[in-house]
Amino acid sequence: MLNVTGRGSITTCDGVTRRDFLQIGTLGALGFSMAKLAALQAAGAQAPGSKDKACILIFNLGAPSQLDCWDMKPDAPREIRGPFSPIDVKGGGFQISELFPLHAKIGDQFSLVRSVHHTAAAVHDTGHQMMQTGRLFTGGINTPHAGCAFEFLKGRTNELPAHVVLPEPMGPTGGNMPHGQDGGFLGKAYDPFALMADPSKPNFKVPDLLPPAEIGEARLQRRRELRDVIEGAIKNFEASPNADLMDANFEAAFRLMTSPTAREAFDLEKEPLKVRERYGMTRFGQCCLLARRLVERGVRFVTLNTFITVFNEITWDIHGSKPFTSIAGMKEIVAPMYDQGYSALIEDLRDRGMLDTTLVANLAEFGRTPKVNPAGGRDHWPQCWTVYFAGGGVKGGRVIGKSDDIGAYPAERPVEPKEIIATIFHSLGLDLDTHLPGPQGRPFPLVDFGTQAIKELF
Repeated sequence: MLNVTGRGSITTCDGVTRRDFLQIGTLGALGFSMAKLAALQAAGAQAPGSKDKACILIFNLGAPSQLDCWDMKPDAPREIRGPFSPIDVKGGGFQISELFPLHAKIGDQFSLVRSVHHTAAAVHDTGHQMMQTGRLFTGGINTPHAGCAFEFLKGRTNELPAHVVLPEPMGPTGGNMPHGQDGGFLGKAYDPFALMADPSKPNFKVPDLLPPAEIGEARLQRRRELRDVIEGAIKNFEASPNADLMDANFEAAFRLMTSPTAREAFDLEKEPLKVRERYGMTRFGQCCLLARRLVERGVRFVTLNTFITVFNEITWDIHGSKPFTSIAGMKEIVAPMYDQGYSALIEDLRDRGMLDTTLVANLAEFGRTPKVNPAGGRDHWPQCWTVYFAGGGVKGGRVIGKSDDIGAYPAERPVEPKEIIATIFHSLGLDLDTHLPGPQGRPFPLVDFGTQAIKELF
């Protein structure tokens, strides 16, 4: 979250300084700054034909077991195959776990990639970096999240932020390294807007669209007066003698902070109860619904963290021993919540005519060990795992790549994390030969030289 304050002391005829203006609200938290707008304008951010492209990246923090979810091995020994049985998906293109019956009903809408792998350390943080930026952070260079790079290149389409993280950025996962969910070397101006709230809670509100709770009544009144002053100035912007002071940057910033469009987009009470219940009244389910609302209203990129941390809650991180859950533990809590939220999102996007232009990418940092451990769980395994895609030009009902007989290593079409990011960029219509302004102002390739999207998906 960013808090932006003005540097200048220029005062308008109404006695409002630029510093006062920027202190009215947490403008930086909404993903806007003067530097950002200037950079976007210089880069030709509002590229024709790009405004209808969007991505919802669901990051399954903790890492689902490929063997118990998406890449079943029913003929393997029990200590390999686990306790669950495979079921056919709609169209019969492949099988997935019985844990996901609602996924099976829409199996013709998404396609699996069963041969993802990396060779970095088997810790959550390294996988988070590579699977969200395409690179492992080395030499002090933090690569921007795919959504942050997309925002830099294409900008926003309206008053809403271009990139939103739901429900909040990743927390601790044991490695104490960056997770790759910020603007990296592009700077904090390109950090995403983070919701920082649980949309499944009663009376859910977005903190940064409201005055901070600690602000006293006197300051609130002053902010109201400042808002009245500046709203009046904006209405008469072109005619104002101080228009050169309240330039387009400040106008856009204030509109964003006070935007009814932004408040409406985040207002889940606008949705019928039946729709909310269809997604599930869980944090994940309501985040899926909120992601649909945001994309529908012009947000270009939404990153949805299924979980925030691997500690103090049941997640995909199924080591078996406490404080983690077991393989069987997925069946009771994680799988039903996830199955309901994801299937509702895909069906809703399809029914609203949005799926063709909205890529939904379901990623994770690694897979799980082929052999069940003594605690009844599986441990970290970056040598092979499964991700999947729907919408955004992806053809459903397909399987790309293949693992070996025990789901331990790619047997066909090995896929690296950088190819996953290239696939997202390809769906969004970006030229993979594009360069970003990197550290020390040097051109930095959007993806590594020669990296291609997984064309078999399209």
